[in-house]
Amino acid sequence: MEIILLQDVPNLGSKDDIIAVRNGYARNFLIPKGFAIAATESAKKVLSENIKQRAHKEAKIKADAEEMAKKMEGIKLTIGAKTSSTGKIFGSVNTIQIAEALTEKGFDIDRKLILLKEDQIKEIGNYTAEIKLHKEVKVKIDFEVVSE
Repeated sequence: MEIILLQDVPNLGSKDDIIAVRNGYARNFLIPKGFAIAATESAKKVLSENIKQRAHKEAKIKADAEEMAKKMEGIKLTIGAKTSSTGKIFGSVNTIQIAEALTEKGFDIDRKLILLKEDQIKEIGNYTAEIKLHKEVKVKIDFEVVSE
């Protein structure tokens, strides 16, 4: 029996795959649990139309992400932190502070999209953060941690 997967199923396939499975597996498990639907002609047409529309939307999202990446290139952030006399920071610099500094520059970026190479930044100096704007578009931002 041919089915269309509605979500990723381990060891079987990913979303929108059309695969052939045994009748009992499809009727007794996959379809009742909502993991799949029967691959009728009308369901295949709907699937192909959905894939076309999703591809168009994905292309627009990716183009917007690339445009934002071009604007963000070359930005240098300065983040102030309270430090001791030896240059150690009280606490650490994290993605929340980087997101706030980007907001001040005019870029509204969610802190969950910012990746730091170092686990914790506890000293003043120059660092690099990677911002994931899209699954295929990433931009590196240099920032400097200075003493307040």
